[in-house]
Amino acid sequence: MDRNATHIHNPADLGDLEREVLQLIWQRGDQVTADTVREALSRKLKESTVRTVLKRLEEKGYLTHEVEGRTFLYRAAEAPTQVAARAVKRIVDWFCNGSVSDVLVGMVDSAMLDPDELKKLADKIEQARKDAK
Repeated sequence: MDRNATHIHNPADLGDLEREVLQLIWQRGDQVTADTVREALSRKLKESTVRTVLKRLEEKGYLTHEVEGRTFLYRAAEAPTQVAARAVKRIVDWFCNGSVSDVLVGMVDSAMLDPDELKKLADKIEQARKDAK
């Protein structure tokens, strides 16, 4: 799979089961088998169903796998923050003509960010300015 394809896929298009599996893999932070995923899911599914979901997530660029013996070991291809950033970028592009500042102002105006989060954001911005110099 072309690694660049992960930048094309829309995270909002993931189904509920795909999101649940991806969250589970992110939470574990290591390699998992289809059986491990199946046992950890909130609903009981056949192993073939879980394998299909894992394969779809890999085709969409969210997972990679290695083979150990005859066992497929899956891991996340990207951190959740990277996937979330891509999803937010699509929202920014669709609704705010690419203006991240418009989105942030909207989040502040609607009280989505509390004072602690605003302070962290301001600190990050200041650090990015320093790093750019």
